Amino acid sequence: MTDLARLITRAEHLLERLEAVLPAPVPAPDWGALAFRWRRRNGRGHLEAVHHPHRIGLTDLVGIDEQKQRLVQNTRQFVAGKSANNVLLTGARGTGKSSLVKGLLTEFAAAGLRLIEVDRNDLTDLPEIVELIAARPERFVVFCDDLSFEAAEPGYKALKSALDGSIAGTPDNLLIYATSNRRHLMPEFMGENLEVQRGNEGEIHPGETTEEKVSLSDRFGLWLSFYPIDQDHYLAICRHWLHQLGSGAKLTAAARREALQWALMRGARSGRIAWHFARDYAGRKK
Repeated sequence: MTDLARLITRAEHLLERLEAVLPAPVPAPDWGALAFRWRRRNGRGHLEAVHHPHRIGLTDLVGIDEQKQRLVQNTRQFVAGKSANNVLLTGARGTGKSSLVKGLLTEFAAAGLRLIEVDRNDLTDLPEIVELIAARPERFVVFCDDLSFEAAEPGYKALKSALDGSIAGTPDNLLIYATSNRRHLMPEFMGENLEVQRGNEGEIHPGETTEEKVSLSDRFGLWLSFYPIDQDHYLAICRHWLHQLGSGAKLTAAARREALQWALMRGARSGRIAWHFARDYAGRKK
């Protein structure tokens, strides 16, 4: 074997070893999908297609008609290429915030709407997501579910810049919809109600800290609030889901009694708890 051949062989072996160590190339997005998750692998992010997204109809969401109407109208403007707002959905748990956003995909997918789910820890990658989708013809909603921040989290400032504040403008085909149990997305403390904080270690301008905390939620153009439901609302949701699951259009006395007991055992009434009850009841009775 000549010196050149030996050199080529050694170079090939070296390349094989390097390929085993180096991260695989980031896969290209499957733009045929209706929904995506932003995933990180070996320090690099990519859009992972969700081929079987959770499909829920807007008609299945009972008792939140005002919130539904406002979000649907905002999204209809968006998919039509008109101006629309980023949206913050806040309030009691289990009242349909996340389901309402997912229902938009069922309603508007044919018109070009796509969902991208982004975890709060990956919000620092928003500029990369914007770069990927800016030239696409589809209309993208970045969906941040159950969003909240602690002090000094990097995703907090990244989201602020993406909403309103970065020197780079947000493309017309992207909006951000976020759900949270906290109206201002960050923990708030009783002492922050005071402009002056006692003690040697107190901040000189504590009011400015409070302003910083509420400034993120202020950058969402549309706020939708969700409230705890009463017993009649809870039973109406149970009735709807039992009907959808094939257990009849009426809530029998036995089913009503079991629904109330189910909520009592869970210590709360919500749409999520009604859905769990209906699945259990329908499954046992079939």
